[in-house]
Amino acid sequence: MSILQEILDWTKGLPEWQSDAVARLLAKQTLTIEDQDDLFALLKAAHGIPDPKDRKPKPLTADQIPAPVQATTHVELRAIKSMRHVNAIAENQRLPFGASGMTVIYGDNGSGKSGYSRVLKRACRARDQTEAIHPNANLPAGKAGTPEATFEIAIDGVAQDAHWQHGKVAPAALSSFAIFDSRCARAYLDREDDFSYVPYGLDVFEGLAKVCKQLKTAIETEYTQSAADLSAFAPLQGDTPVGKLVASLSAKTALAQIEALATVTPEELTQHASLDKSLKENNPKEKAAQLRLRARRITAIAANAASKGAQVDQAVVAKLKGLADSYRTAQTAAALAAKQFKEGENLLPGTGGETWRELFEAARKFAIESHPDKSFPALGADAPCPLCQQPLAEGSDRLLRFEAFIQQEAEKTSQARRVALYAEYKPFAAQVLTLNLDDVTYGEIEALDPQLAADAKAFEPLLAARQEAIKAAVISHQWDDVSQPLVNPTERLQALADKLNAEAVTLEKASDEKARATLQKQFLELDARVRLSQIKDAVVTAVNRLAHQAKLTKCLSAVKTNAISLKGERPVSPS
Repeated sequence: MSILQEILDWTKGLPEWQSDAVARLLAKQTLTIEDQDDLFALLKAAHGIPDPKDRKPKPLTADQIPAPVQATTHVELRAIKSMRHVNAIAENQRLPFGASGMTVIYGDNGSGKSGYSRVLKRACRARDQTEAIHPNANLPAGKAGTPEATFEIAIDGVAQDAHWQHGKVAPAALSSFAIFDSRCARAYLDREDDFSYVPYGLDVFEGLAKVCKQLKTAIETEYTQSAADLSAFAPLQGDTPVGKLVASLSAKTALAQIEALATVTPEELTQHASLDKSLKENNPKEKAAQLRLRARRITAIAANAASKGAQVDQAVVAKLKGLADSYRTAQTAAALAAKQFKEGENLLPGTGGETWRELFEAARKFAIESHPDKSFPALGADAPCPLCQQPLAEGSDRLLRFEAFIQQEAEKTSQARRVALYAEYKPFAAQVLTLNLDDVTYGEIEALDPQLAADAKAFEPLLAARQEAIKAAVISHQWDDVSQPLVNPTERLQALADKLNAEAVTLEKASDEKARATLQKQFLELDARVRLSQIKDAVVTAVNRLAHQAKLTKCLSAVKTNAISLKGERPVSPS
């Protein structure tokens, strides 16, 4: 059994999204961003997260790989004929192949050599099929038919024709021919300058492991973005059905239970108002409890204001400014080095810049294949240039100068400081600065201190505006707009909460703890349900986020790479 056949059998035991990934890896050298998005959507759909685009997995099938051929069977290609709708290649032509030796096909540009090559790769189920077969550009689009061709072959000496049509399963006999070109080749050069070849198809394991690692990163990012802020519901916790529900919110919380507790009838609302008034007028202890509950809500807002304010305070500004200024200084030094590097030589504009460095690194990678016996950039004057492929001549010394520039400390320092700035800036930019000041708590604060209520409500958009100003300053290096700290209402909010707690202490000292205990419990349960009804949508959203995170956790388990290997004699353990 061939390696590809073993891989096909192996994929039958994989989840369909992984089999889809294997099929893509066998057909392409590199997966595109669109491929990665598709696989991420398929992975999530396999674990209960619907795909808005309703993408479906396309597992690897037998017609995507060469069909098995017995070792004793001899298949010979004799000619390609009757090719139709392939570029501008004339129809009813016959291209013969020698029975032995080498057949060389040559011709001018545009004569059809690539057209025959692409048809061969499709018909023979070559590893790479990314190159499209184009129709005759001289014909109207409506008259361009489906590419097809007939292959004259001999199986164990018996001549026969095999017909191929684009979009249909290629004849099995044709898959015994191996098509080799620069897109199908795979070779690696180890550190000892020896070639190490990966058997045809086995590189799919490395590719699949890489895909799984990329998906792992995407899952972790989405998991973080899906986090639910349960702190806003803390004031609802307590010895009531609502309090117990809120305290135990999880991915398994039933939405129907939330709906039932948050549904308050007009009669219950009337009863709630009546109990509230009676207990406040006749029971000092209940009044004290209400004051403490109010203080608790205000304390939560004060703590939130302190926490969110600290995320955009002057210490954060100073840290980001220091990193940004450090990176800017390093950039200036690198730019000066680049200018000095170009002086004295007639170099192209942009030499030493980002795009030029990417080109130079690409030449370094290609030199591994094009100059396997040499160490880049010391290729020598007689060696061909990896880019233009003309003799380097005096350009060999320039390559060494380019390498010396790349390795300069100024350039390395610039890149290192850029990484340090981004590591601090990225989580800062992703912060969500909200106070979770609900209407009920705002109304309570407004009744006691209207100016404080207005300041607390205005503080939230100021947080977001300051965050945006800091983000803009990192880019523009203009820090004047964030030189002054925000006026944080935390201390005033906490002072108000402390005052309410002090009033509660006074009421408790004058109360009868045994009075109206039943009514008090009834009121607390009704009050919790009324408040839950006001934030029901937020609670439901939080539960949905928790459920989404639970599904993402299952996705995370599904992308572990330790199980990616063939069974039996060919274990593969990607690192």
